[in-house]
Amino acid sequence: MTDSGAAERPFVLSVQELSKCYAQVRAVTQVSFRIRRREILGLLGPNGAGKTTIINTILGVLAPSSGTIRIVDLDVERQRARALARTNFAAVYAALPGNLTVRQNLRFFGLIYDVHALTARVDALLGQFALQALADTKCGLLSSGEQTRVALAKALLNDPDLLLLDEPTASLDPSAAQLIRRHIRDLARQRDCGILWTSHNMYEVEEVCDRVLFLSHGRVLLEGDPRRLPHEHAARNLEELFIRFAREPLTLAEDARAEEAHA
Repeated sequence: MTDSGAAERPFVLSVQELSKCYAQVRAVTQVSFRIRRREILGLLGPNGAGKTTIINTILGVLAPSSGTIRIVDLDVERQRARALARTNFAAVYAALPGNLTVRQNLRFFGLIYDVHALTARVDALLGQFALQALADTKCGLLSSGEQTRVALAKALLNDPDLLLLDEPTASLDPSAAQLIRRHIRDLARQRDCGILWTSHNMYEVEEVCDRVLFLSHGRVLLEGDPRRLPHEHAARNLEELFIRFAREPLTLAEDARAEEAHA
């Protein structure tokens, strides 16, 4: 996915020296990264690595212990409402209200985001995600794939500059997951937004993401192109690298530092 114009595009997210502590536990330690417009960044790591904590600090759900987060040109700590108006989020564990229909859910969240010409916007998203036939069906009655499509439609209501997707295709069958991946790739390019994506599906990450960060115990240990990193670390593919990384994170980090020192 080489893009010669990537360096010219502005950043939609800048995370600098982010740390988050809970009592004596340090969940995230001095994490820094940035995402440009039209870029999809994969945030990878085993359970407990700090991925969801990072997403929650970006969303303002958690206050960082130190560090700064900027969405476009807005500081999340000082300009939270304006920054979050430029952002949206979808995750399988953040289900939409099941007693509301698809249309009612989109209208409800559209009112929260103060979406202009809301009826037209909802109709457009129903068409974009092939949800017209389900518009008056309660979300609690939808299949996993249908609920994922509704969640993505909701996440695009405010035409965000930054889209956060936490395991967006988890529990989907391969066919449905492929359609969602294709749709999200198109979103990044067509809507000129940046996307932060977490997943445990390494095939999916290789297919979708332009760049990845490997996290372990709240620290970034590796960063790079998901198609090149395995070869740079003598792994057959990204899944093999992930497994090795999850089991031996310190060894992998030391290897990476050694390679940088000899570069």
